Amino acid sequence: MSSQSDRNQTIKIAVIGDVHDAWEAEDGQALKHLGVDLALFVGDFGNESVEVVRAIAAVDLPKAAIMGNHDAWYSASDWGRKKCPYDRTKEDWVQDQLDLLGETHVGYSKLDFPAFNLTVVGSRPFSWGGSSWKNEQFYRDRYGVTSFQESTAKILEAVQSTAYETVIFLGHCGPTGLGDRPEDPCGRDWMPIGGDYGDPDFAAAIAQSHLLGKAVPLVTFGHMHHNLRHTKERLRTSIYEDAKGTIYLNAANVPRIKQAEGDRLRNFSLVSLQAGVVEQASLVWVNQDFEVVSEQLMYRKTNAVAEAV
Repeated sequence: MSSQSDRNQTIKIAVIGDVHDAWEAEDGQALKHLGVDLALFVGDFGNESVEVVRAIAAVDLPKAAIMGNHDAWYSASDWGRKKCPYDRTKEDWVQDQLDLLGETHVGYSKLDFPAFNLTVVGSRPFSWGGSSWKNEQFYRDRYGVTSFQESTAKILEAVQSTAYETVIFLGHCGPTGLGDRPEDPCGRDWMPIGGDYGDPDFAAAIAQSHLLGKAVPLVTFGHMHHNLRHTKERLRTSIYEDAKGTIYLNAANVPRIKQAEGDRLRNFSLVSLQAGVVEQASLVWVNQDFEVVSEQLMYRKTNAVAEAV
């Protein structure tokens, strides 16, 4: 049984947005320098980039990950299979990635973290987002799932097996319900502009988890990049808070590594979780000396009011 001090501990969580091959050994070192307790990876490591996943699997920190649509780029769709650069009768890069991550991959699964008194539950892995059921053969063959309803049920199986009442949800695409404007966390920013492009099965699973009595302080994901395709006048909204106090965080700030004035910068979204409640969320950029050179406060909860900034 957890002590009161365990339940009141502050946990520093790093959410690593869409990687898209931008991962280096220095990233793992940066996580250590930042004092991160738990690392969450939202997927899109690359186009079935086995070596990138191998490097991330080796990160020596408590962690959980979910696969994105690019992680089955040559396997999920008909057009992707036609472009596949390897012999599919002899190799399976999707399975290679899953094998490397092992229990760290929480898609349609969960991972309990006794040290933190919480469980991370994954939504549907390899999601492309949107309200139409895509890649039917892939999901049927890999997971025996043929509809959003069956997908919701599979996520809920994981929820019902959690060791802890506090659940963090990890997805690639976020859930529906966070807005239908193109700049919303899961809004469509390509033609036709606008519309909620979140995952309905994910949203249904979160709602039913609340009914099961689970506390859900954080839902985090990526997929929809911060830089919008239809305008350069603003960025995508990263944070949403619902009526239950759950914080939804889109961590896809791409590219996550950049050169700036002779320095090499890398970004992480940092979330402080205290007593099962999100206290603060920031986007930080770390330089090659592992110093935080920029911090954008995205959310802060005060005693009186929570504010998205």
